[in-house]
Amino acid sequence: MIDLRSDTVTRPSKAMLEKMMAAPTGDDVYGDDPTVNELQAYAAKISGKEAALFLPTGTQANLVALLSHCERGEEYIVGQLAHNYLYEAGGAAVLGSIQPQPIEANQDGSLPLDKVAAKIKPDDIHFARTKLLSLENTHNGKVLPREYLQQAWEFTRKHNLALHVDGARIFNAVVAYDCQLEEIVRYCDSFTICLSKGLGTPVGSLLVGSHDYIKRATRWRKMVGGGMRQAGILAAAGLYALENNVQRLREDHENAHWLAGELREIGVDVTRQDTNMVFVRVPVEQAESLGKYMRERGVLMSAGPITRLVTHLDVSREQLAEVVSHWRAFTQQ
Repeated sequence: MIDLRSDTVTRPSKAMLEKMMAAPTGDDVYGDDPTVNELQAYAAKISGKEAALFLPTGTQANLVALLSHCERGEEYIVGQLAHNYLYEAGGAAVLGSIQPQPIEANQDGSLPLDKVAAKIKPDDIHFARTKLLSLENTHNGKVLPREYLQQAWEFTRKHNLALHVDGARIFNAVVAYDCQLEEIVRYCDSFTICLSKGLGTPVGSLLVGSHDYIKRATRWRKMVGGGMRQAGILAAAGLYALENNVQRLREDHENAHWLAGELREIGVDVTRQDTNMVFVRVPVEQAESLGKYMRERGVLMSAGPITRLVTHLDVSREQLAEVVSHWRAFTQQ
């Protein structure tokens, strides 16, 4: 199958699996799994931060991040379409009693700082205390402007807010910027890395920040059920990914750009392409039949009025050419 639903569908390579099977392990809840410790230390080193924490999922990493920044009755300001507001089952509100204050993002994925300022609550008993600004990079495939990152950092210092970045696809941004990770995450207090998207691991995310922050996060991870035992088998995949699969993300971006161009050539309404994502407008009456047609020909996609196609390490240029061929045939029925 050619699976374009998401970059979460990637499977570990033979080389990654070999690293996993050979990984030394301990008990990570006791803090003595050497491979987990190595992964966490490596993530901290390449980001210029003090510490990192390995968690089983990106959703849990975001939840623990919010719980470690905010207490009950406090709030975080976040984008209306941000993953840790819209797509994580309301976990911060349900499990942490943390109030989200969503605002509309700009077209480039950034949150307008004047609108953020207007939503910061005054020091008054009637209001939740505003403690955190949460950004997303990349946001729906869009890379935040580099100058905005520094502006947001300086804004949060001025307003006594913490700054968290949901960096599930942060390395897609790094590759697009053509810079080192540290150059962009210096402008936040904490950030996450999802290892199981384009980086190709089967499981796992990292939360990165200061020593004190990660100490709080480790307690929250335990509380929400994220403590793992011989997790070095999974951490080894993360180490392999960070050492081998970052720069190859550029290939995904190039494939997405190529796919967008080829689809436009055959008359498909491509609305935009950013990093490894292509967005296509499909007539409502055709969406269901398009999904079925493609599935019958070995192509998986989440077909809808706006269809997102995601390139990743398990989809080659040759396979994308097959997708274009099938799509052309569909349009000529």
